[in-house]
Amino acid sequence: MIVGLAPGMHGANRSGRPFTGDYAGILLYKTLYNHGLANIPEAVSRDDGLKLKGCRITNAVKCLPPQNKPLPDEINRCNDYLRDEIAGLPPRAVILALGGIAHTAVLQAVDARKKDFPFGHALEHQLPGGRMLYDSYHCSRYNTNTRRLTPEMFDAVIRNIARRVNSRTV
Repeated sequence: MIVGLAPGMHGANRSGRPFTGDYAGILLYKTLYNHGLANIPEAVSRDDGLKLKGCRITNAVKCLPPQNKPLPDEINRCNDYLRDEIAGLPPRAVILALGGIAHTAVLQAVDARKKDFPFGHALEHQLPGGRMLYDSYHCSRYNTNTRRLTPEMFDAVIRNIARRVNSRTV
C-alpha cells in the first residue's frame, strides 16, 4: 500500500483516483509501471484503463486541505480511515509512506511511536505485527524540481520494495 499526503486539487480531488492527473502521479505511475506494478505508465483520468498490480494507493488525509497542507487536526480526524485500511492488509504487507506526514500518519494508525521509527528517505522499518514500512520523499513537483527526490532515488525505493515482495513465498 502506498500512502500519500492528501488529494491534490488538480489530481485526485478532480479525478477521484489518487495521483491521477497531477504532477506527482507522473513519476509515481511511471515507476510503478517500470516495476510491473501498473499496466500502463501514466494516469490521466479514472477511465484511462490503469490497473495496479499487487498494490493500492491511499492518502493520509481524505479531503483537499487548504494550501495543500493538512493541519494536524485533519490528519488526526482521518487517521481512523487509514487505520482501517491498514488493518485490512495482510499481516506481512509492505507500506510505502510518501513523505513525513504520511509516515507519521501510518505510525499513528498502527499505534507505533514516532521516536522509534524516524522518517528518512529510503529507510525501512519493521512495524509491530510484521508489516514493513518504507519511506520516500514525496514525489511532488517541488521535491523533483529541487532534486530532493530524483527519478533514480524513487526508482531505487520501489525496486527495493518490489524485490522484497517478489522474494516472499506465498
